[in-house]
Amino acid sequence: MIPEDIINEIKYRNDIETAVSQYVNLKRRGKNLVGLCPFHSEKTPSFTVYPENGSFYCFGCGVGGDVFTFTGLIENLDYIEAVKLLAERSGVTLPQDGYDDSMQRLKNKIYDINRDTARFFHSYLMSPEGKWALDYLTGRGLTLKTIRHFGLGAAPDSWDMLIKHLKGKGYSESDMVAANVVGKSQRGTLYDRFRKRVMFPIINIRGNIIAFSGRAMPGEDKQGGKYVNTSDTPVYKKSANLFGMNFAKNSCSESIILVEGNMDVISLHQAGFTNTVAPLGTAFTSEQVNLLARYTKEIVLTLDADAAGQKAIRRASELLAGSGLKVRVISIPDGKDPDEYIKKNGADRFAALLQGAVSDIEYRLLTAAGGIDTSSDDGRLKYISAAAEIVAQSDDMITRDIYIGRLSEKYGVSRTALTAKIDEIRKRNAKAKKKKEITDIIRPKISKDDINPERQKSVKATAAEETLIAVLLKNPDFHVTAKEQLPPEKMVTSLNRRIYETIISVLESGRNLDVSVFAQTLLPAELGYLVSLQNSEKADKNPEIVLKDCIRVILEEEMSASVRESAEADTGDWAANLQSLIDKKSKGKI
Repeated sequence: MIPEDIINEIKYRNDIETAVSQYVNLKRRGKNLVGLCPFHSEKTPSFTVYPENGSFYCFGCGVGGDVFTFTGLIENLDYIEAVKLLAERSGVTLPQDGYDDSMQRLKNKIYDINRDTARFFHSYLMSPEGKWALDYLTGRGLTLKTIRHFGLGAAPDSWDMLIKHLKGKGYSESDMVAANVVGKSQRGTLYDRFRKRVMFPIINIRGNIIAFSGRAMPGEDKQGGKYVNTSDTPVYKKSANLFGMNFAKNSCSESIILVEGNMDVISLHQAGFTNTVAPLGTAFTSEQVNLLARYTKEIVLTLDADAAGQKAIRRASELLAGSGLKVRVISIPDGKDPDEYIKKNGADRFAALLQGAVSDIEYRLLTAAGGIDTSSDDGRLKYISAAAEIVAQSDDMITRDIYIGRLSEKYGVSRTALTAKIDEIRKRNAKAKKKKEITDIIRPKISKDDINPERQKSVKATAAEETLIAVLLKNPDFHVTAKEQLPPEKMVTSLNRRIYETIISVLESGRNLDVSVFAQTLLPAELGYLVSLQNSEKADKNPEIVLKDCIRVILEEEMSASVRESAEADTGDWAANLQSLIDKKSKGKI
């Protein structure tokens, strides 16, 4: 274990508000701060930071914890790695011994396997046997310099060539499987996951190869799909990374171009647009938004012009709306993707498209007109209604005023009437937003029953346990009274019993009761559950009286449960058992 004084010093130097603000755009709400959760997609902020006790909690997905928990989740690190990262950032020296670094050793092993796998794929690509893949890449217009720059490769049409290569390097089968470059069948047979595919190594911002994406050759049997990608591993989470970000981070202070696929990224980098990135085989996520926000001021959306691309643009713009980033959109003529367009028209024409990129709101106004005959009164009315909904989503008064003026002049609609319509929509949206915020707080998406399944044993007792924990977290001095009157074994649910035992143990040893002491013993969802109790209002009024009431309810419910169990064991003695328990309670023995 890392000494408590070291943990406290690291936390002191990395206050949670500053740490979270590097990834999440926070706004003050009373004494707390709120923002869009970086761990799940949402439009209404449900992610709350509590500077007073250094914790955070999301009412939408139930994740919670302290600055170490947050850093671990956002950077895909385990607890010890998060502590080490924050210690390094703040200049705190950690002791060399005394903590388990087995997970870090596994991650380092996976990094090594990925590096050697990438070298194997690249070497095969440049060999005579890999000519089929090299011809494909050069046929797509890539130069050898670009191929080497991105470390592109090819997987041979074999079930075990990579396995044999990695075994020759001394890697174990279990580590190869953990890296997900090797699969394991139900019969226990190992096989190369990537076979006869062009390989794209995925590199994180620290320069480590963390995963691979393999593209099937055109015309080949696409068993497994056009692309096969590394599944999430201890070093890789696809929803939190972006292809090309390792290069783009060096030239993206003003803007980042977001495209759809790996080849789009590579083609644009080759053409000089080195600030280009793409999602990794998944829909754009809030985690990727937060990654982008750390490096740039503006996002230029350059996604495909087909229906799927339009949908992706809408989703991306919705996620980016609360990030504080400026958003512009490029509309590529003839439904081309960036790779196709730049090959046909060249870098200068694409640069002109970039210069002409329109704002997100203007792009949505343009696409809203698709399929509507605005020359007719009915068409104009239909379009104006759609446009009003779009303009109403802007929180900037000047932006709304500009577009109200343009729409009014172009379509012959009274400016006063259009302004009134947009104000009406904004009031309706604000009311719906407020209602959703309240609903999300009262009924979070993650049920406490999911985290504590034993809750159904006795909802009444579990509620009392939760309140008791909340009281002790805010009033640790009450732990002596609590332990005297309520031994841990009397708790009805095992999760709350574990938390209660930890609270008693920590306080009896003279340590501070802090979220950090639970971080290595509770699962992420359980830690979120604990933080939700810590920041609840259950213990704010008359905590001493509340504590006594909780203990009374728990003991009564535990006694009732004992009676039921006793009755089931011997139905003839249930009355005697009940009387015995009542007598013990009256004498203060339970």
